Amino acid sequence: MGESRSIGFFFLLLIFSTCFGDQTLDKITELPGQPKNVGFNQYSGYVTVNQQAGRALFYWLIESPVSRKPESRPLVLWLNGGPGCSSIAYGAAEEIGPFRIRPDGKTLYLNRYAWNNLANVLFLESPAGVGFSYTNTTSDLYTTGDKRTGHYVPQLSQLVYERNKGVQNPVINFKGFLVGNAIIDDYHDFIGTFEYWWTHVLISNSSYRSLRVACDLGSSTHPSLQCMNALRAAQIEQGNINPYSIFHSTLQR
Repeated sequence: MGESRSIGFFFLLLIFSTCFGDQTLDKITELPGQPKNVGFNQYSGYVTVNQQAGRALFYWLIESPVSRKPESRPLVLWLNGGPGCSSIAYGAAEEIGPFRIRPDGKTLYLNRYAWNNLANVLFLESPAGVGFSYTNTTSDLYTTGDKRTGHYVPQLSQLVYERNKGVQNPVINFKGFLVGNAIIDDYHDFIGTFEYWWTHVLISNSSYRSLRVACDLGSSTHPSLQCMNALRAAQIEQGNINPYSIFHSTLQR
């Protein structure tokens, strides 16, 4: 998947690198609220990247000023992160683009520090679904994670599930979630760990009882000396094994 995405970006760059000034259908004559006589050409439109899936990416290309010979300038591809952050709404409008939006939300003014002063800049909304980019097909979604995602994977899953209620054709085809070795809260994390050790015969009955008695199951912030001693004894009893995969090869220390 990563390789195919890289190939897709390569062909996009190839197209834009060889077609400056020839995209008459995509040429922008003037944006709403734009200052007059800006001195550079700009283009926007869609590039279909997957015909079968109906997937297309939106771009905005701003050339260097005509006076600076854009044909001799390099091409810079800008992709905002996230993933999910719009390259147009954030990268172009708030960071390196040629315009800034005035407080009235209706007019623009020139950004003196815009990157197109030195290069031709291509803003691409990526991946499909971000900004103006779209796809006509969807995939099933499962949310997964481990450790501290025991907090926000279930919360994200619940949010998506609740928002999908009553929607005839939900945008997100949520199917379920999976969390491994989750951090939930001290009590359940302690109980779950101790019982896992005990039920898998990694510790003895006496060690299990010591852990249950000596450790404050409600908090791991300041374990008592008795709890620390019980934990050390349990770890020694388990021996040299991988606690995350007890049936595989032992750890090398």
